[in-house]
Amino acid sequence: MGELDGLWDVRRLGGLLPPLLGVTKKIDGDGGETRVAGLPGVSFHVAGRELRYRRPFAGFVDRLEPAGPDRWRGEATFRGRVFGRFELVRTEPAK
Repeated sequence: MGELDGLWDVRRLGGLLPPLLGVTKKIDGDGGETRVAGLPGVSFHVAGRELRYRRPFAGFVDRLEPAGPDRWRGEATFRGRVFGRFELVRTEPAK
């Protein structure tokens, strides 16, 4: 089990991100998905502490840093430029 595995609530901290009500990330091993209101969403590849989005969102990368037990702080980037900040809070551990 990876340190990012599980289900996460996404909370906006600042920048150009829209309100993130109902946004979650499900991570399992080297892959995952960002969902809105539980609907299938945008898939990504986990590379260390980065979430690298797949087409058609290639170029978007979330960079993560630990922020305490079951919490991570993130920077949303596009082609290396930060455009927003967010927090992940684990709601379910990996199964």
